[in-house]
Amino acid sequence: MARIRAAAAAARPPRVVAAVATPVDPIAWRLLTALQADGRAPLKALAEATGLSIPATAERLRKLQDAGVVRGIGADVDPARVGYGVTAIVGITVLQPGKKAFLDKCRRSAEVLECHHVAGADSYLMTVVARDLPDLERFLASINGYGETRTSVVFSTPIPRRGVAPSGGLRAP
Repeated sequence: MARIRAAAAAARPPRVVAAVATPVDPIAWRLLTALQADGRAPLKALAEATGLSIPATAERLRKLQDAGVVRGIGADVDPARVGYGVTAIVGITVLQPGKKAFLDKCRRSAEVLECHHVAGADSYLMTVVARDLPDLERFLASINGYGETRTSVVFSTPIPRRGVAPSGGLRAP
């Protein structure tokens, strides 16, 4: 049931979240930390991490999912190992009449891993993958009609995307 909810949540477009966050107590943080470390952990392991019973842990997890705190659980796939050898951060300035068409294009493009609507000189910042530099150039040409782009090719990622931790807490090295 939890996997079905997670799959359904992953299929929904992200919601705009109000500035007021859902309160998360220390037990919920232990559950979130364990879940982010291993999304396939059985309820028994999650219960051990939280110090709760299995039914209480399942209920906590359900409440976190229902509140939108846990948006989904999925695999972390290395793009290079599946043929995408180039990662780039692409900024683009898109004027208002073209924003919907641009976002529709990005949603259909396998190269776009994420797209953020941002303040500043760019309208959007995207993380993009490509097989090689000519493939990246082809993708950029396909979006240049929407606006001016600025591209930074990623050489390495010393701090990869990671899970959310409690505010003010120290991370393990």
